[in-house]
Amino acid sequence: MRLPVMPPVSPMLAKAVKSLPEGRLSFEPKWDGFRSIIFRDGDEVEIGSRNEKPMTRYFPELVEAARAQLPDRCVVDGEIILIGASGDRLDFEALQQRIHPAASRVKMLSEQTPVRFVAFDLLALDDTDYTREPFALRREALVRALGNASPPVHVTAATTERDVAQKWFHQFEGAGLDGVVAKPTDGKYLPDKRVMFKVKHERTADCVVAGYRVHKSGPDRIGSLLLGLYTDDGELASVGVIGAFSMARRKELFEEMQPLVTTFDEHPWAWAKQEQGSRTPRNAEGSRWAAGKDLSFTPLRPERVVEVRYDHMEGVRFRHTAQFARWRPDRDPESCTYEQLEEPVSFDLADVLDPGT
Repeated sequence: MRLPVMPPVSPMLAKAVKSLPEGRLSFEPKWDGFRSIIFRDGDEVEIGSRNEKPMTRYFPELVEAARAQLPDRCVVDGEIILIGASGDRLDFEALQQRIHPAASRVKMLSEQTPVRFVAFDLLALDDTDYTREPFALRREALVRALGNASPPVHVTAATTERDVAQKWFHQFEGAGLDGVVAKPTDGKYLPDKRVMFKVKHERTADCVVAGYRVHKSGPDRIGSLLLGLYTDDGELASVGVIGAFSMARRKELFEEMQPLVTTFDEHPWAWAKQEQGSRTPRNAEGSRWAAGKDLSFTPLRPERVVEVRYDHMEGVRFRHTAQFARWRPDRDPESCTYEQLEEPVSFDLADVLDPGT
């Protein structure tokens, strides 16, 4: 492979802001998938990741799509996404399952849950290095180069009108998107630098604390608190964790949680619950995303309520790690149900992927 921009390349990043910024910017939907850079030189295709590790072997269908639809020699930045079984929103959980060590499993999943690629930046084309060019020019070149692309390859929607981007922020969440990204139109491509801006959805929810995991620095410090919400059937479902605490606070929390420590005998997340198919933290104890990491937890009586900040849901769980807001001693744990969650307006994913159709 001989290209003007060679792998590995760390993608250009975005820093979080509270609202859409003003200025000479191009706005795009924030896709919720795996950030990837595709390198193609004829039949040679390499799919890089955010951490610069190749993901080529996991997505054989995307390799074939790149050979069929990308320019013969190019480097394209974008996002690998997976559309859920419903056909109208993204499914990040199913996308995670695509990372599997067994070749036979990779082949089967590529046929059962194929992915798509949404392109949003052009780093190189033929012998031209576009990373030194302003984004406005890169965007124009990208649209020209991929003008004839069709599913599973897409060019992301983009607008320079802030009012339109504000509408996208609210509308597109119903299709499982993550927010809006703003890119300076005169900005060069700077790998691993946070020169873009991202605005993500943030909400609050009152959750039950039903367990904890200890911190890697010692057994007397809290690593994360495990959160639950009650279903309509009265079952306590595992919805995620909070874990961003100072070291001093981790020690304090450990002491605060000790009076609530219990056994699994009567705990809602006992082994029996997992065997019955209930979603519990014990399902994650063998996570392939954290090989060698101890994901077992200490059960707590589900008596304390915490208010957390979160961006959006992925199925029945928080899509990302939630953030601690405050304790809620005034809340009854059994009142912490899914009914409190704000549901985004539904939006047809096809209209986001192909806005011109």
